[in-house]
Formats: sequence, C-alpha cells, structure tokens
Amino acid sequence: MASEFVEDKNGMKIRKLVELKTDTAKKYQDAMLGRVEYFKKKNQEKSQFNSVIQNTIINSLSTILDLKPNIDKSLGEENLEKVHKIIDSILLFGL
Repeated sequence: MASEFVEDKNGMKIRKLVELKTDTAKKYQDAMLGRVEYFKKKNQEKSQFNSVIQNTIINSLSTILDLKPNIDKSLGEENLEKVHKIIDSILLFGL
C-alpha cells in the first residue's frame, strides 16, 4: 500500500493513505482469525492439566449444589434453622 507523509503544525509526520484496496479488510480479518486459532491451539496444548482440574472442581461444585436441596428437605425446617445459626456463628467467629 503506497503512502506519503504530511507534517502537521507541530512537526509530527502523519501517514496519508493514498491507495485503498478492496480486499485489505478481508486480509486483516483472515490474519486475525488465523492468530486466534493459533493461540487457541497453543493454549489447549499447554493447559490440558488445568482443564482437568477445572472440570473436576466444577463437577464437584455441581454435585454439592445438586445435593443441597435434598439435604434441606431431609433436615426439616427446624433443624435447617439450627444448622444456619451454627454456620453463621462459625463465620462470625472467623471474622
């Protein structure tokens, strides 16, 4: 792409666009998508261990959250309030 420089009043050189090709945006887009794919593959290679750990943590949290409603039902209203008070006192004691 041809360009010429123009100086402003402060002496800064500014590049002036002389020629515009219609496929320039497509080339930039393809280059950017290529870089995204490249780094995506590189990160997948590096973080296979991290991915396993993240999946394990997420699955365990999901299991705990699925069990919570069942535990709440089995405890009953009165015992559930007692458990909440105990948890609150433990959390407040920790502060």
